[in-house]
Amino acid sequence: MTVFDTVILNLKELGFFKFILPFMLSAAIFYGLLRKTQLFGPPEKNITINATVALAVSFFVWAWPILLGIDITTQLSAFFMQGFSVTLVGIIVLLLAGMVLPPDLPKTISEKIKTGWVVGVVIVGGIILAAFLLISSGLYKVFAPSFAFRLPSETLTTIGVIVLLLGAVAIIVWATK
Repeated sequence: MTVFDTVILNLKELGFFKFILPFMLSAAIFYGLLRKTQLFGPPEKNITINATVALAVSFFVWAWPILLGIDITTQLSAFFMQGFSVTLVGIIVLLLAGMVLPPDLPKTISEKIKTGWVVGVVIVGGIILAAFLLISSGLYKVFAPSFAFRLPSETLTTIGVIVLLLGAVAIIVWATK
C-alpha cells in the first residue's frame, strides 16, 4: 500500500469524498450562478450575501443524502470520472482534427455555429450525453431509485462515447464544407 492509498483511505473515512468535496463543488457552482445572475444586485457589493446563500443552499443540498442515509460516493465519483473520460476523448478528437484539417478550424466552427438550429443540436447532444453519463454511473438511482436499466454500465458508457465521437466527427465534417 502506497502513501497515496493511505491518504485516500483516511480521507474516505473522514467523509471527504462523501460530503466535503461535493459540498465545495456545489457551493462554488451556486456562488458562480448567484454572481452571474446578479440576483442580489451587483456582485462586487454583495459578495457576503452571495457567499452566505451559496453555502447555506449547498449545506441543504448535501444534508439530504446524509440525513436519509444514502451513500452516493461511488456513483458521484463514477459520474465525474466518466465525464472526465468523455471530455478527454472529445479533446483528443479535436486535437487530431486540428492536425489533419485546415488550420483555421476553430474560426470556421465559430462562424458556422452562430445559427440557432446548430446551437439547439449542440444543446440536445449535450443533454443526451449527460443522460448517458448519469445512467452509466448509476447516479440516476439517487433520483429515481425504483427505475432500473437492464444494460450494464460499461455498455452505456460505450454507447455514450460512440455518440460523442459521432457528434464530433459530424461537427468537423460539417465545419469543413
